[in-house]
Amino acid sequence: VQLQASGGGLVQAGGSLRLSCAASGRTSSTYVLGWFRQAPGKEREFVACIYWRGGTTYYADSVKGRFTISRNHIKDTLYLQIQNLKLEDTAVYYCAAREGTVLRAAESWYAYWGQGTLVTVSS
Repeated sequence: VQLQASGGGLVQAGGSLRLSCAASGRTSSTYVLGWFRQAPGKEREFVACIYWRGGTTYYADSVKGRFTISRNHIKDTLYLQIQNLKLEDTAVYYCAAREGTVLRAAESWYAYWGQGTLVTVSS
């Protein structure tokens, strides 16, 4: 499975952004896809994940209410909508995937990773 993240950029605080992750290769409906982020000087952290077939989602507590993960089956694309961006949302955002049916936040569980897309929030 190949993942290609895009949609990052420079955004003012309070604005919104939608990140995309195009999936190709040996894709399957029994996959879990997730978003992670790594802020400058910090470790990579879990943001959200979604079960590709059923659409069940799971979010990190820190992003609940502002982040929305979704997917488009026809386009084989994963999305992350971010509302009311904050300075602390500045990070490289990565999409990840692995075949499975249970939503997981552990970075080590995911087998496939995209290259990351940089989101910079300015004041």
